[in-house]
Formats: sequence, C-alpha cells, structure tokens
Amino acid sequence: MRIDALQYCNYSEKIFRQWREAHLDAVHVTIAYHENFREMVANLEAWNRHFERFPELIFKGTTAADVELANASGKTAVFFGFQNPSPIEDDIGLVEIVHQLGVRFMQLTYNNQSLLASGCYEPVDAGISRMGKEVIAEMNRVGLVVDMSHSGDRSTIEAAEFSKRPIVITHANPYEWAPALRNKRDEVLRAVFQSGGMIGFSLYPHHLRDKSECTLAGFCQMVADTVSKYGVEHIGIGSDLCQDQPDSVVEWMRVGRWTKQIDYGEGSKSVPGFPPQPDWFADSRGFNYLQTGLADVGFSETEIELILGGNWHRFFKQNFAPLVG
Repeated sequence: MRIDALQYCNYSEKIFRQWREAHLDAVHVTIAYHENFREMVANLEAWNRHFERFPELIFKGTTAADVELANASGKTAVFFGFQNPSPIEDDIGLVEIVHQLGVRFMQLTYNNQSLLASGCYEPVDAGISRMGKEVIAEMNRVGLVVDMSHSGDRSTIEAAEFSKRPIVITHANPYEWAPALRNKRDEVLRAVFQSGGMIGFSLYPHHLRDKSECTLAGFCQMVADTVSKYGVEHIGIGSDLCQDQPDSVVEWMRVGRWTKQIDYGEGSKSVPGFPPQPDWFADSRGFNYLQTGLADVGFSETEIELILGGNWHRFFKQNFAPLVG
C-alpha cells in the first residue's frame, strides 16, 4: 500500500490521475488552514463535487478499511484533516461533529499560538493550554488524531505526554538533517515515537537539505539514518505537496486573517511564493522514485512497503475509531 499523509494541491482530474500513476491508495488532504466551521464545510462541499465527478478515481475515506478498498479497486481514498483548530472555533463540542463529518486529523496549531498550544514560530512556547488538554482528551475519545506538525517543541512533547492515544507529525523532517523552525529535534521525535506515533517525511523544499536541489539519494539516506535511530515502524511519507497552487495561496496559508503584513515563512524574504519542488518529486509520481531510492540505500522490500504506506495503514486501523468503554 502507498499513503501520502499530507497534501494541499489545487486538485483536478490531472492530479487524481497522477495519484493513480503513483499507486497511491490514500492521501490525507488539508481542508482547513484558517477557515471557521462554516468555511470548512464549504470545502467539504467542494470535495463532494470531486467525488461525484471522478468516482472512477477517488472516494472519501474514513477508516483503514477504505485504504484496503482503494487498493483492491484501483482508486485513491481521500482523508480529511485540518492544519489549524480554527474550524472548531472555541467550541469543544465541534470536535465530535467534525469527526462525524469525516475529518481524521487536526493540528493543534499552525505556526502561531492558538487556543490549544503554541506554534513553532512563537518566541515563547507556553505548552498545551487548559483548553488544549480538554480538546486532546475529546480528540482521543472520538478518534480525531492529534497532529503537531506546525507546533513548538514544548507543546509537542506535552501533547505526546498528555494524549492517551498516539500523536503524529504528518509532515516534517529531522532538524539535525535540515535546520528549520518546522523540522523536529531529537527530543521531540522521541516523545512522539514513545507515544506510539509517527512522522511523515516532507518533500516541501524549505524543509529539505539543499532545499529545491535536494537529491533523491540524500533524502533516502536521511530516512535510513532516522530508521537506524528510531526503528522503521514510526516512519512514513507526508509530502506536503502543494502542486498547481498560485502564490496567493501560500500567502493565505501563512497569513490567514491574523496580520496585515506578508509573512514570508522560512524562505527567502524576497521570494514569498512557493519554492520549486525537487525535480524527482514534482508531483505524486515521485513515490515511484522513492521506491527505487529507498532500495538503493539498503531497505528491504518489506521495509519499503512499511515506509511508503504500511505504517500509516496500521496507524489508521488503530486510531480513527472512537474509544470503546
């Protein structure tokens, strides 16, 4: 099985067909950055139209069984997630509602301080808030996965310690390989993995060593080094692919409505748009290169299957359903 644990593309028939060329059985797609609840519902409506138009290519996924169905039917199951808790507004009751609508991942922060935790761009990481602890407990109960991809170090470690279910970093890389505010230090990775959680390695250039010039061999060696340190069972792919998006979208991702200024993020202060993808991962068909690249650095066929999707499939089985009892 092949699973991409994070994308935010300008979705089209072209991209859905590329998913099939990449043999992707499941893709976790972002349906909210800064949207409130009603705006998020409008994004769900747009996805319903995609499902109606392209039933031979995609369908809505909510359980691990949907990944298996996609694999058997030659389609791609689409799983929904938030990169910010803004759709639940300040109402803990909406946690269960969004799960009922099919959402399976929610980040507690997107770079900045939220009602729940501190983002990785904040100069002071205050950790998990009172509301954050209540929301994590409710997320655990209903089966909404805690994602700390854009959160600060202290907040991520506290989330891993407080959560009764495994937490994830769906899209980031090790800080020691590519220093960036969004990448994760060893102590953060250890906390996530000790919780039973996972990381999806990112192909977003600002998170890569050598950025857009990152080589397939270099990326796959980073995967090998991380596996040798922590074990293969915690590792997957979360490409953070933003294919075919205009530069105005990256401004929305970073700015939303919280500032009047342009936030350039971790890239060049003079280039606010999307950086070019590495040529070997211009779109989802880069998974085919990853298959070869991982073999070249010594992974077995079984290990490659786990990294490219098997580990995420196991995680979905264990964490998408409500707690019983």
